[in-house]
Parts: sequence; structure tokens; C-alpha cells
Amino acid sequence: MGPGIAATLATGGIGTCLVSRKAESAGEGLVQAKALLNTLEKQGLVSPAQLARALQSVRSSTDLEAEVVNADLVVESIPEDLPLKQRFFQRLSSVASPDAILASNTSGISISAIAEGCSCSERILTTHFWNPPHLMPLVEVVMGRQTQESVAQQTMDILKRCGKIPVLVRKDTPGQLGNRLQHALVREAIHIIHEGIATAEDVDLAVKNGFGLRLPVWGVLEHADAVGLDLVKSVQDYVLPALRNKTFADPLLTQKVQEGNLGAKSGKGFYDWTLRDMSAAKARRDDFLIRFLRESKTFEVK
Repeated sequence: MGPGIAATLATGGIGTCLVSRKAESAGEGLVQAKALLNTLEKQGLVSPAQLARALQSVRSSTDLEAEVVNADLVVESIPEDLPLKQRFFQRLSSVASPDAILASNTSGISISAIAEGCSCSERILTTHFWNPPHLMPLVEVVMGRQTQESVAQQTMDILKRCGKIPVLVRKDTPGQLGNRLQHALVREAIHIIHEGIATAEDVDLAVKNGFGLRLPVWGVLEHADAVGLDLVKSVQDYVLPALRNKTFADPLLTQKVQEGNLGAKSGKGFYDWTLRDMSAAKARRDDFLIRFLRESKTFEVK
């Protein structure tokens, strides 16, 4: 995520430094960030002039304190471990400028909890970039209990300058915004398979070729208003009792985890990845995102 976030900020002409503990990993991150920037230019998402500016704007370092002391915005992307993040943000708050915005890229940990013990919790928030961050337009800006709204708005302005579409999440809640919606869908998808209603392949086909196909331009609440809320209520009164509403993972998912069938990294999950190519699947995803961004003009660097 780090190189993708760095590439995103650099496209906005923002001086950006990738910081890592080791010179080797910092250098590798810089190479990856520059490769992503070149991909954006090659695919027509940024101009040659914007690419040149971005390449000049990004560098790497191993000296965290020296970089943070003059930074206006710090985006953390370390492992998803609460005590680790808390220690890291306490370290950041002790050396950062009094006006600096300190952001976490966490996808699930409470930013209020991360900010505990920090003297500048009003300037701490989440900027959750979606993967791959150099292509996905969405960034969730999540306010903690102490975050000043002016800081959140300032952060959103920076992200817009870099071609992103930020959304403001005003309450620090598990799953933020996007993952709450996504996991409601994942929960029901797994339940459908477990109940023998349809296979994993057919569930994914239904999403890709049904309502999922229109989601980039037709939101779920736009659809509700279009068909009429009276119809939505009628359908929900009929359908909702059949949906899974448990507050724990489906037994089918638990079984797969216990058996070591963890997905592509173990070879099998809902699909047999010894017979499928995850790299090819990700390439198809990225190719679709690039074509969509190029044709819809969604990605526009200010």
C-alpha cells in the first residue's frame, strides 16, 4: 500500500517521501512507486508533464524523525496491530509539526483507539485507501472521537487534488463505511453457498453481471429511490427474514479456515487456485479499472 499511496500523493505534485526502517525496503518502495507512476502515464491517466512532476516529487528515506518534523501530512501504513500503531503514533506526535495531519491507512482498527495517549488526537484521522491505491478512486476519511472536522476537510482537499474521491466518515465505527457494505455482501454470499442455493462461481457471476455491473454509475440508494421506497420496503419485508444476520462468521468460512483452505495463498479457498491464476485475475481487475478511469474521466489530477 505504501508505494501506491506515495504515487497517489506525488501525482498531485506533493513532495512525498517513502520512509522505511531499512534502506533496501525504502529503495524498493521508491522503485515500485515510480513504476506505478509510469503505468498511470502509459495508460493515459496522467500527462507526460504530470509524470515528470510526480517523479520529481517522490523519494525515499530511513530517517523517520527527520522527515516527519517538516511534513504537513503523514500517512501510516504499518501492520494492522493496535499496540504497534499506538506506539507509532505516539512517536509521530512527539516529533511532528503542531500543524501536521497524522493519518492511518488502517482498514479496520479504531482511529480513536490508535490516537489514545497522543497529545494531538484532534489532528489524527484515518485515510483508508482502497487496493490498488494508485487506481481505486475511493479514500475513506474517518474521524476519531477527537478529530477536528476542519482537519478532515483539509485532508479531503489534499486527496481531491491528487485525483481521489474522498468520503467523510463522521463516526469511528468497525468496518468504517466501505467494509461495512462489503462484508454484509460477503456474509450473505457465503451463506448462499453454505445453504446450497448456488455455487461460488454462480454467486460471483451474479454479482459481476447483475447489480455489480451498474454500481460504478448507479448507487444502491439511487436505485432504491428509482424503483420506489414502497417497493423496497415490500421486498425487504419478504427477503430480510431469509438473510443471514448472525454476528459471527458463517460455519462454512470457519471450516475452511480450520482446514487451512485460506484462498490463493494456500492454493484453495472458495476456488481451487492450483487451477486458476491469481496474478492473471488481478491483471484483469487492474485492466478494467484503468479502462473505466480513462473512459469515465474519474481520475483527474488537479
